[in-house]
Amino acid sequence: MKDYGVFFVTHSAHQSLSAHLAKSGVTYVLISSPPVLAVREDSGPAGSSEPSFSLQKRNFTDAHRQECLSAVESIFGVEEVIAGDFILINFFALEGWNLAELFQVRCVVAAPYVVPYSAPSSFERHFRKEFPLLYDYLQEAPSGKVCWKDVMHWMWPLFSESWGYWRSDVLHLSSIPFTDPVTSLPKWHERDPSPLLLYGFSEDIVEHPDYWPSNVRVCGFWFIPIEWQFSCQQCLQVAALDSEAHSKTEYPTCSVHVQLHSFLRTETSMPLVFVGLSSIGSMGFMQNPRAFLAVLQIVARIKNYRFILFTAGHEPLQAAVLAAATEESSSFSQRQFGEDGIILFNGRVFCFTGCSSSWGKVSGSTAAALKAGIPQVICPFLLDQFYWAERMFWLGVAPEPLKRCHLLPESTDGTCIMEATDVFSGSIHTALSATVQARASEISSKIAHQDGVSEAVKILEREICS
Repeated sequence: MKDYGVFFVTHSAHQSLSAHLAKSGVTYVLISSPPVLAVREDSGPAGSSEPSFSLQKRNFTDAHRQECLSAVESIFGVEEVIAGDFILINFFALEGWNLAELFQVRCVVAAPYVVPYSAPSSFERHFRKEFPLLYDYLQEAPSGKVCWKDVMHWMWPLFSESWGYWRSDVLHLSSIPFTDPVTSLPKWHERDPSPLLLYGFSEDIVEHPDYWPSNVRVCGFWFIPIEWQFSCQQCLQVAALDSEAHSKTEYPTCSVHVQLHSFLRTETSMPLVFVGLSSIGSMGFMQNPRAFLAVLQIVARIKNYRFILFTAGHEPLQAAVLAAATEESSSFSQRQFGEDGIILFNGRVFCFTGCSSSWGKVSGSTAAALKAGIPQVICPFLLDQFYWAERMFWLGVAPEPLKRCHLLPESTDGTCIMEATDVFSGSIHTALSATVQARASEISSKIAHQDGVSEAVKILEREICS
């Protein structure tokens, strides 16, 4: 997409991409709010002056939206908007939809996952009762214009009171989309085009049903360039030198990560399992990190598995890892964990601080495993994680989804731990079966030739930029 000034407005969890983006001429615009608001009790101790969590969340939301407004204003509020300008958002950045309306810029939605929320069963009935004219306006929309299908597929949260207050009080728009701010009646004289929605997954994995809005495009999976996948610049440089020399160094990592490479190369007869919990810990789902580690320890010992664990920067889990490391070796120091990770449980579990994760999205993990042809074990916690867990099971590349108590037991009670151990180890055993591995390899071959990023760019050039 030549001649475009591109701005990437996002939170600090993506800051590691800023250098790569700059090389491609993309300006990184930082939003200081965290990607996930850590779960706390709703109120402090009796007599505490600390505001309740609900109030903190509301204040956080207000500040976040104001920062988004300032960021977009710095982009579109200086020069005149021209044809072909657009704002691209995902389903969790609905601020962008409202800001696009404010600055009269077209809005495009792009998501690497199926829409992660469904409208309540009573939504249509209440909407029709509350906004009968707007309901008719959307139902009677001509082809290619925003319609009721768009609302039911993904736009329904835009009609909530929370967005309504912000639209009217801060942005000075109508509180309800597609209505006149003075009369509150539908804009019969002007109809917006149906929003272009790009899905970053393969139709070989998720079908494109007829009941989706007409402007939905399924592109194929979106994968970032291999050099963007390095969190360590020194390791990237070593790998780049190897590539240029068409050779393999003895340790294709930097000096800090030699221990990780050694862990990967030794005991290769033992199956290796990667465990990534993303932001599940910071979202409050991990009540007892020591119980979780106990499950890994027992499964590793009795089944001869090796694990690589990313703590995703979750402090209670990291504290439990440090405690376990100290119990195993009195000479262990916390500095080691921060620099190069630590090996636990007689060399069976390698723990990485793993950069803090931006969101508990399982779609990226499943896509990476599908591309690599590796079986999966999925434990869903929220939103579309349940969809992807069932989908991978249905495709035959994963066993039945784990219940959370079988991965993250809340108690170190022996009965709880052993039940979790039995189920978890059984799921891994199923995933490693010849049938599941063959299916994973077959799916990988199907999607190997697909280039979702290039397809998405072609669609944007054809439907937005031309």
